[in-house]
Amino acid sequence: MTAEMMSAAGRECRIFRKGDPAFLVIQPVMERDGGIEREAELIAAGTDAPFLLAAFPVDDWNGDLSPWPAPAAFGTEDFGGNAERTLEYVLRSLLPAVRERYGLSGDIPAIVGGYSLAGLFALWSVWRCGAFAAAAAASPSVWYPGWTEFAGRALPETRAVYLSLGDREERTKNRTMAAVGDGIRSTQRLLDGRLPDGCVLEWNEGNHFRDPDRRCARAFLWCMEQLKKRKEREG
Repeated sequence: MTAEMMSAAGRECRIFRKGDPAFLVIQPVMERDGGIEREAELIAAGTDAPFLLAAFPVDDWNGDLSPWPAPAAFGTEDFGGNAERTLEYVLRSLLPAVRERYGLSGDIPAIVGGYSLAGLFALWSVWRCGAFAAAAAASPSVWYPGWTEFAGRALPETRAVYLSLGDREERTKNRTMAAVGDGIRSTQRLLDGRLPDGCVLEWNEGNHFRDPDRRCARAFLWCMEQLKKRKEREG
């Protein structure tokens, strides 16, 4: 696997590539997220499928990954509701730049995913557009105010969705974030049996901060495997 930097519309993105990619993985990360290297290594070790992981930095985590404005759930920083702007960057700048630089055809499926609020962004993205073949949502912030109502209005435009949560995440004194368990279960019920390549909900040991790199790797590996099985069935 190779690792390098690539500039896309002013953002320095981290690229991890294994072979001639059959999958294009898109993930928003914090600018100084050191766990992305370990995550890429875990993905590479977990599959024989070649892939390219493009991790793009997000400066304002609460602002740029939240789908609509909401009051702070902890601390004093409100959620800005600028996910639409971030999705536009992915669709109009990042995806075209990556495909052009590495010679990837439009037939190579793109998977969007991430951890925590980035996991919520991934879910929201497949409800908003049909650009992604799968969404990998590891410990997503589905406690977010209004998420369950939004998700219940329609099905997402994607083939597969992976959901996960730590078994201690809903055991918190924060009343807003304690709703994450109900949120993940309702999302799974909504999607169960209604997507072409399926939806799964996996439970991990621990709280929200345990093994995010490993949880993300498992999420992306599941999505890749489902899409690989589909391609094999179709010949």
